[in-house]
Amino acid sequence: MRKSELTATFKSDINTVWNVVTNNKDFSWRSDLDRIEVLDEVNFVEYTKDGFSTCFKITTKEKPYLYKFDMENKNFNGVWVGKFRETEDGGTEITFIEEIYIKSKVMEVLSHLFMNLKKMQNTYVKDLKVKLGEDE
Repeated sequence: MRKSELTATFKSDINTVWNVVTNNKDFSWRSDLDRIEVLDEVNFVEYTKDGFSTCFKITTKEKPYLYKFDMENKNFNGVWVGKFRETEDGGTEITFIEEIYIKSKVMEVLSHLFMNLKKMQNTYVKDLKVKLGEDE
């Protein structure tokens, strides 16, 4: 199993951050994605710029504090947890936790070279800051 956790703060209020993160129909701000196909209320598929697809199933959506989903593609399955907390100054602190289970031993070794979870999370936070107008 591989696990990565990232905490970041935003000036934007918790509802604004929640609405951006949980809106799978507006993915234009995500620099890592080509498209998202929304299948129904709980299932969606993300496609990277390289055409790689990952299926997601939302398992918990407790606005505006907790968002969880299961994810799977041909190489791994896993769980993603997003925790949202209002800060004292009216901003938002997020904690994103990602746990993935690589399906083959060979891919597990290669995943450390080609799938930097922390870098992926940092890219997401950077893109989110841009979307929220906090990219100073």
